[in-house]
Amino acid sequence: MSKKSDQLQMTTPAGSGLNLGDSVYERLLHERIIFLGTQVDDEIANKLCAQILLLSAEDPTRDISLYINSPGGSVTAGMAIYDTMKYSPCDISTYGMGLAASMGQFLLSGGTKGKRYALPHARIMMHQPSAGVGGTAADIAIQAEQFAQTKREMAELIAEHTGQTFEQITKDSDRDRWMTAQQAKEYGIVDHVIESVNGPLSN
Repeated sequence: MSKKSDQLQMTTPAGSGLNLGDSVYERLLHERIIFLGTQVDDEIANKLCAQILLLSAEDPTRDISLYINSPGGSVTAGMAIYDTMKYSPCDISTYGMGLAASMGQFLLSGGTKGKRYALPHARIMMHQPSAGVGGTAADIAIQAEQFAQTKREMAELIAEHTGQTFEQITKDSDRDRWMTAQQAKEYGIVDHVIESVNGPLSN
């Protein structure tokens, strides 16, 4: 038996080209759906950035849907994803599901205005970025300055995306700020709460 015949080659009717050997995520990528379902690190950031760039080159006029179920993670990795979202000519629809916390919340709010969604039982958590510091006194001072700059920059961007003031974002993110999907909508992090693909649960 040939090696090829050992592989699962069942295809769907009407020549869809999809076979059961494909991964679920590859199939979803064909539908312009990508997932952030882990902690944010360089590996997942590089993967998502590559997927966004690929889909943008394939068709710059069609939306890309980013589903987020993440506890957050690296600020620099998250900013790479965010900058690529903004660099893309495509509208990026974001969907919060399960948990969108920290950098996950930041990316959720950074989707295209009017196309940011949360599923009804999603939980969203906003807080200020954190970072460990160490080394000499001079090194610690440099790191502290960089951290303050990052904190300010992220607060400014969240304020821009939510419509809240910079001062309000700074105050609310001083400690963990937990929100339901509806509360996140009222705050401006998302635009709609949806329970099915047919439309919003609340507008």
